[in-house]
Amino acid sequence: MSAFWMPALAGLLTGAGLIIAIGPQNVFVLRQGVRRAHVAQVVAVCAVSDVVLITAGVAGLGALVSAHPALITVATLLGGAYVIVLGLMAAKRSLRSGTGMATDTGEAATTSRWMAIGTALALTWLNPHVYLDTVLTMGAIANGHGNGKWAFAIGACVASILWFTILGGGSRRMAPLFAKPRAWRILDAVVAVIMIGMGAALIASV
Repeated sequence: MSAFWMPALAGLLTGAGLIIAIGPQNVFVLRQGVRRAHVAQVVAVCAVSDVVLITAGVAGLGALVSAHPALITVATLLGGAYVIVLGLMAAKRSLRSGTGMATDTGEAATTSRWMAIGTALALTWLNPHVYLDTVLTMGAIANGHGNGKWAFAIGACVASILWFTILGGGSRRMAPLFAKPRAWRILDAVVAVIMIGMGAALIASV
């Protein structure tokens, strides 16, 4: 069972560390949730998009690694280094962040369900960082787990689905909390510990 659960847990933690960060996609989901405007559709778009991107990353890099096995070492080292950098950035935010997240409903206003869906799609698929984070980094880390790569992918997908569901469904209650800078600092500190630890473990595994 550990052959599945260990990489799955690693995928869950790594996925959470990459997804749970202050960014336009999370801000949009949170604000839609506060307004109770097309929340289910927006959450579905974000979660399904992540599942597609993670799967594509694991499958695509898996095929590449099969053709060029030496690339797994390079991809693993680069992926680990990148994850550590993200962790350090989160640590820096946790120490210096002095602002909460505004949840002004006018800024998040959407006039229709399709506009909300279109905005969620644009914030996901037109963001160049999503391909570096979700496709390349997650794909590289997953393939570093060898036969456990799909267990890792499942864990990462579960992290995405859980996060967006919690963010959208609980946003009305969380809005006062995340309006406070301290809440974001604590969240960033947790993300930093997870990311630095996972990155170091990944590099050490080479």
